Amino acid sequence: MSYVPPHLRNNGSATVATARTPSVTLDNNNHHHHNLNNHHKLAFTSNNNNTTNANGSPSLPSFHNASRWSSAAPPSPRIFATPDPVFPQWQPSERASRMTPEQIEEVRSRLNLDVTVASDSPPAPAPIESFTDMCLHSSIMKDIAYHEYTRPTSIQAQAMPIALSGRDLLGCAETGSGKTAAFTIPMIQHCLAQPSIRRNDGPLALVLAPTRELAQQIEKEVKAFSRSLESLKTAIVVGGTNIEKQRAELRAGIEIAVATPGRFIDHLQQGNTSLSRISFVVLDEADRMLDMGFEPQIREVMRSLPEKHQTLLFSATMPVEIEALAKEYLASSVQVKVGKVSSPTTNVSQTLVKISENEKIDRLLDLLVEDASQAEKCGHPFPLTIVFVERKTRCDEVAEALVAQGLSAVSLHGGRSQSEREAALHDFRSGSTNILVATDVASRGLDVTGVSHVINLDLPKTMEDYVHRIGRTGRAGSTGLATSFYTDRDMFLVANIRKAIADAESGNTLTFATGKVARRKEKEAAAAQKEANIALSKQLGLGAASINIEDKYKFMITAANIKREGAADSAWDD
Repeated sequence: MSYVPPHLRNNGSATVATARTPSVTLDNNNHHHHNLNNHHKLAFTSNNNNTTNANGSPSLPSFHNASRWSSAAPPSPRIFATPDPVFPQWQPSERASRMTPEQIEEVRSRLNLDVTVASDSPPAPAPIESFTDMCLHSSIMKDIAYHEYTRPTSIQAQAMPIALSGRDLLGCAETGSGKTAAFTIPMIQHCLAQPSIRRNDGPLALVLAPTRELAQQIEKEVKAFSRSLESLKTAIVVGGTNIEKQRAELRAGIEIAVATPGRFIDHLQQGNTSLSRISFVVLDEADRMLDMGFEPQIREVMRSLPEKHQTLLFSATMPVEIEALAKEYLASSVQVKVGKVSSPTTNVSQTLVKISENEKIDRLLDLLVEDASQAEKCGHPFPLTIVFVERKTRCDEVAEALVAQGLSAVSLHGGRSQSEREAALHDFRSGSTNILVATDVASRGLDVTGVSHVINLDLPKTMEDYVHRIGRTGRAGSTGLATSFYTDRDMFLVANIRKAIADAESGNTLTFATGKVARRKEKEAAAAQKEANIALSKQLGLGAASINIEDKYKFMITAANIKREGAADSAWDD
């Protein structure tokens, strides 16, 4: 059964059906020929239950023509053919084309790139370290120069040639690596090669992102690299904003839609847009979208696309769920990893501070006041700082406490309206507010230049979330500082953080598992360790209270005591 969005569930008046998106052609006698692809289905609502039209040919509901059926006027007798997508034969410069396999490997090694393709797929295009050698459209080159981009980053150098050549891509890169431009520039180039958009046409390219904030950042990047192209129109399609304005933009015809999955499905259901002309799809922060429960919407969109399309999937981590999604929807894809995926960034200095729960706010204030004092002594502005907390209510409380101390702070969490969230981010980005107090809504995809310090007032539950939080600093080659307060309840995660820091310092490339399955196992292991600690505490005659012993004092507990019941050895391992 096809996915039905929440606003249509349990709606007795709506008829839910599956619809196939037809490729419609027109002959001289105005007969309609439908080329149906049976596996392309998408939930659709319509109050029109007719199965034939006036001349007896099948009347097939689809998102492409749903907007015409929503008015009282009869459908137009003239239906235009959907143009076929164009996939130009891209070629890099002659210099880039002449690279030998040895030179290609040398560049990949220097850029810290790991590139893999299936054994039955053609080799991946070579990495290109110059925008000029990528042979981009002149308007795009003009905008690259305008924004003073000089050399591609590692992910751009490899991902852009792959995307420009028309191949599917699975990209895995650390935060702040420049991946947004890596898909934005090839997407614009692709759109410029397509037949013109007409009113009520769907978009040529679709970017799906997990949050409003990330979608807004992507749209900003699209506009940056298409500023010289007045004819290229982009719409941002996210919840929490005016749906009427979005409807008008979509129906007028746009080249690129940047959307969150839920709101995009809403517009498809209402007939405001169509999938029939999409030939370039990007799933950005795909791991986060799966975490947030968007998998049904993603699968529904991917199943319903025209047969000829190119897909780029980007993910900060590579859990089994992402590998499964890539296997299902990418064809002859190239996988590109930059650096050590799923690891704490090595250019962030990490400090762990043990503290009791009721001391946290005071210690936070002390830390921030000290930062302010140091900045003032050096004649520098207060460093941009993000303070992560566990709950929305605590978020506001902490921000108010900081403001009461004369510090410039603002809160960001899912309970605030879209306009409040945008205002908070604008103030933080511009530097008019120096401290952002946030829940995990800001831990992924949020790209703010110049964040110097990340403070975990409350540690997250998993290592994966910790990595995303501290990844807000130390971006794009700069250094950063992360300070984390922890209590007894955080000991399992703290042990993992310490191990990861030690691994990074020793050059160990071991990474931790990510994704829903991995997080569930991590929580189960944490619970098992807690039980083992309690059992060991009782065994040592210390009662039920959990105990934590610094490494240097562990030798004082004799092996005989620890092994009395034989199963507690691992309880002390960091």
